[in-house]
Amino acid sequence: MGLKHRAIAAALRASALMQRMKVMAGARGRGAIFTLHQVRPYLRRDFDPNRHLEITPDFLGLALERLRHDGYRFVALDEVPQLLAEPAGAKPFAAFTLDDGYRNNHALAVPVFERFEAPFTVFACKGLSERSHGMWWETLAVLLSRAEKLELVLEGKRCAFQTVTITEKARAFAVIAGKICQPGEAERIEALNHAARAHGIDPRQLVDDAIMTAGELGTLGRHPLASLGAHGVSHRGLAFLDDASVLRELTASADYLEAITGTRPLSFAYPYGDARSVDARIARLTAQAGFRLAVTTRPGTLAPDHGQNLLQLPRISLNGFFQHPDHVSALASGIVFSVARRLRQ
Repeated sequence: MGLKHRAIAAALRASALMQRMKVMAGARGRGAIFTLHQVRPYLRRDFDPNRHLEITPDFLGLALERLRHDGYRFVALDEVPQLLAEPAGAKPFAAFTLDDGYRNNHALAVPVFERFEAPFTVFACKGLSERSHGMWWETLAVLLSRAEKLELVLEGKRCAFQTVTITEKARAFAVIAGKICQPGEAERIEALNHAARAHGIDPRQLVDDAIMTAGELGTLGRHPLASLGAHGVSHRGLAFLDDASVLRELTASADYLEAITGTRPLSFAYPYGDARSVDARIARLTAQAGFRLAVTTRPGTLAPDHGQNLLQLPRISLNGFFQHPDHVSALASGIVFSVARRLRQ
């Protein structure tokens, strides 16, 4: 664990202690929306830049058990608007979301949610489920894990990276990821895919191995605890696109899930969930596309005033680097987010 992660872990331990002492109790708000990605047994890798995007089924069970012990009720995402309007003093709530539609969500996370009778929403990306788009972050991780030298064209320039050591691989990942997540994202992703194929890696096969198909999504959507929400088509940063392109991403993803389930989704998860996809313009277009609720990856708990802005709701990530029940209590308390906001002011 690096210096940054050690600092975060220390802040979470302090927040957990403050939570037990009932300090800053108001930071908890009315409840929280938790976000997950992959749920699977951990396979140790020397180079693992996407470690934060997966937790184990055992930890998911411990997280739900801790939240229940802390007095939380488990609710469906579509209940959140009415729960935010409840009188002060109501029992806190927790809603659970899983982004991208990983196959292990159904195989390994659903049994845990069943054990706790906890509803959940899976946000499915049409381009991934249809195999028309890739997961560049996974492609890049596999490519760098294999390559000792990497060349690719970014921003019209040939970039070369020495990638022998773990440190060199991590540095290359950070640089390339930063260059991909800009205007012209699709072209940069294609350059990455070209380099991957030159190293014998099929980016679409990585998706096919990991992501649920339309048929699998339909089966999951019939589960009594499950709901499906939209997550775009290409998983590109929406803020980099013009209005017409954003609306196509929004409506096509909703059309896709409506064709699968017979019900049009009313909830949307912004790709990346941060400034790359969320601002006032994108929120306005999301409402125009017919969505009533949308979630970000901006960290925080939910307060009553979030009911006035249901298209930019915060979520709390269950992160692969912080898999301890005390971390869950600390995050749900909202203390660490409240302190961070004060320090930024």
